[in-house]
Amino acid sequence: MDTNNEFEHAEVKATDLVSWPRIAAVSAMVSFSLPTFVTGLEIYQALTIHDALWALIIGSLILMAIGGAMGTIGARSRLSSYFLVRIAFGNAGAGIVNLAFAISLIGWFGFNIDLFSNAVVQLLGAEFNIIIPEWPIDIFAGICMLVTTLYGFRAINILASVMVPVLAIVTGMMFWGAIEEMTFNQFLSFEKSAALTLGEGVSAIVGVIIIGAIILPDITRFSKEKRGGVYTVFWSYMVVELFVLFVSVFAATAMQETKILSLMLDLNLGFSAFFIVIAGSWVLNSLNLYSTTLSVEATFPKWDKRAVIIILGAIGILAAFMNILDIFIEFLSFLSDIFVPVAGVIIIDALFIRPEGYNIKTLENHFRFSIPAFFAWLVGATFAVFNGTFFTANVSGITVIDAIVLTGIIYTILMKCAKFLPFRTMIK
Repeated sequence: MDTNNEFEHAEVKATDLVSWPRIAAVSAMVSFSLPTFVTGLEIYQALTIHDALWALIIGSLILMAIGGAMGTIGARSRLSSYFLVRIAFGNAGAGIVNLAFAISLIGWFGFNIDLFSNAVVQLLGAEFNIIIPEWPIDIFAGICMLVTTLYGFRAINILASVMVPVLAIVTGMMFWGAIEEMTFNQFLSFEKSAALTLGEGVSAIVGVIIIGAIILPDITRFSKEKRGGVYTVFWSYMVVELFVLFVSVFAATAMQETKILSLMLDLNLGFSAFFIVIAGSWVLNSLNLYSTTLSVEATFPKWDKRAVIIILGAIGILAAFMNILDIFIEFLSFLSDIFVPVAGVIIIDALFIRPEGYNIKTLENHFRFSIPAFFAWLVGATFAVFNGTFFTANVSGITVIDAIVLTGIIYTILMKCAKFLPFRTMIK
């Protein structure tokens, strides 16, 4: 692979494709990151055991469906998610969507650094009696993640390939320690109250991964196999992520502990916990910054790539000082509500409406703005954000599913009826 070419402005060349397991390793690293473990603990606190298990399964299936579709589109077209947004929303319209993605990903970058530094401070204090402030760790970790991103997908891929087996072993140790404290039958019969509904729990699980599922084309475009996207999401979401979430819920139940670092220390993981904290956060945030850079470069193609990475990394480090740990579930649910409809538009458009148009040649004389795409996204996102607050309209009982279906239906109707409307729906 050409380490200096991330194909920000073109489709991936055949000579730069890699086998799907290498791509799946990068995607799986997201599941081994701290936010996934923390989400499992939040689900344990908020749902009954029965509902928690169903939430894990349903959430993983939704992510597999969305990620599988997006990953397949990326593998077939060999285009980044931001080119796919341009095809669906138009050249100018894509700028709005891509910048919204970039802002969200920078927020994730800062959130993960904040979570990382908080965990490292606790681990250093508990294991080595070393007390230091969080801000130097924020800066140092951010710089390491920034430097990795400068070397592109290849560096992220190598790091993930090395770390996935290690993190799988550490997660297995966590599960083994918990099962020594509580049998599986005791776990299933454990009774507790619920603060959230099953649908809200599913939304939280989807929220922690949804942006990664939507921007999956950024890495599946490098897949040799056309089905590489499907293989990647099955391994990532139905195997690794489901396992990590289950281990988190099971361990929290067994140890009656809801703080991830305290839980790891109670299970005598000690130094092994550093692998989850450091490796998972490092790869996840490098991938966040990588995708943010692709987003900004797709919108402003004349900007210097390295300068963009450095500036975005610096902004992300500053975002780490804006503590959002206390509103974690709300943050994930909001992301789920806003971005699932974007995937709805792209999936319907690429697989059913205009499958022949998802290639680099389409962008040579492309329209500037798609009214159907934006209207469908706006309706779907508005429905998801305000459902349950200003009105209640649940068909499936899970807002994110209703939102993506609603978005897809509206977009399909508008595209099918476009020639009968008294105005142009695709603005040049």
